[in-house]
Amino acid sequence: MSTTKRPNIIFYFTDQQRADTCGCFGQPLNITPVLDELSQEGVKFNKAFSPQPVCGPCRALFQTGKYATDTNCFRNNKMLPKDVKTLANYIEEAGYETAYIGKWHLASEGELEQKPTIDHTVTAIPKEFRGGYTGFWRAADVLEFTSHGYDGFVFDENNNRVDFKGYRPDCITDLALDFFKERDKSKPFFMTISQIEPHHQNDHAHYEGPNGSKEKYKNFTLPHDLAVLGGNAAEEYPDYLGQIASLDENLGRLVAKLKEEGIYDDTVIIFASDHGSHFKTRNTDAHLNGYDDYKRSCHDAALRVPLVIAGGPFKGGLTSEHVVSTDSLPKTILALAGVDVGDKMIGENLLDVVQEKDPNRKEEAFAQISESRVGRCIRTDKFMYSVYAPGVNGGQKGSADLYRDDFLYDLDLDPYELTNLIDNPKYTKIKLELRERLLNWIEKAEHYRPVIED
Repeated sequence: MSTTKRPNIIFYFTDQQRADTCGCFGQPLNITPVLDELSQEGVKFNKAFSPQPVCGPCRALFQTGKYATDTNCFRNNKMLPKDVKTLANYIEEAGYETAYIGKWHLASEGELEQKPTIDHTVTAIPKEFRGGYTGFWRAADVLEFTSHGYDGFVFDENNNRVDFKGYRPDCITDLALDFFKERDKSKPFFMTISQIEPHHQNDHAHYEGPNGSKEKYKNFTLPHDLAVLGGNAAEEYPDYLGQIASLDENLGRLVAKLKEEGIYDDTVIIFASDHGSHFKTRNTDAHLNGYDDYKRSCHDAALRVPLVIAGGPFKGGLTSEHVVSTDSLPKTILALAGVDVGDKMIGENLLDVVQEKDPNRKEEAFAQISESRVGRCIRTDKFMYSVYAPGVNGGQKGSADLYRDDFLYDLDLDPYELTNLIDNPKYTKIKLELRERLLNWIEKAEHYRPVIED
């Protein structure tokens, strides 16, 4: 690819995927050979963390480059504001053709876990609620409501229902491949493929892998945190891995299509997930004031995600050990497209991180926690420190004036976060230092400085 030619950009985006499900991040089974190969061509980020371990808020951030508290999308069932300039707005202005396929989750408004007052969960999403995307569109607001592991429907850019038969990741990829039949070859394109796998199927309370997954992946090894803490992983993990294997196979179909079209070398592929899964092992503490199942936690099981970027300047089979947040993806995507948004979006250009341009850069990531509680946390290369708002329901409010200590882990000694040190006097000095750093993050992100108590 020439240095002057702007690349095509594909954001292949999964839902609820732990980093340790991928071979390039330590999975012992051969689950993700395509992603593993991409990581050998591009850059893998070993310490990438979600800024918000809930589906809707994280997606709002990806579309706006703003914290979920800034857009008021701090929980599910919140609409993306119309007056925020989005990733799609910027990149279409820059001359890119856009395509969006899969789960949207930003077009309905109402109380948490209740029927929305503005409801597009199972109907076509009007153009004004698509976050600025004007091109190819094959999406449903809440894909797990319009489909199951097998079969379902989405809607196209003209609000026509598009039914599909077969395993859902296969069908979503089929729809993505349809874009190549009609794209404008005179323009670069930005495509998001928002797969819902490996999210559990809500109405079935089960991870739905392809038929035969339980047998095919029965020889799994549970990650240590899940093996120790229990939850429902022992039963659900084979299907979970089956979902991820399917996602990887479909990533391979996409790579094959790019090569068939002769544009593989002109395309940057970004692979990431919105958050991980702790399989009902976390958020059972006394401070829980909302609800939880698999995410909504400050722990690595929920926050650490796979992140691989391959193509364009992201090359060389590099491994970055820097602590990064996926809140940087919108700014990074736009930088690839030649758009510098400056401080209009949060985060950093991840290429600058790879190239280590800032010698004073701090190894830390900030996350907002909602629904399970109103929480905030800071993740460094050595520690995780988290706070919660007492008596505040995370499904009703997005922030608080008062927080209390919740969790502290020494990651060098306890990488699986099994021993909470929050009340350990040996760590008081470290805790207070982390508290100050967390307060600085909250002030920067939310424009006020709360109080944090022991």
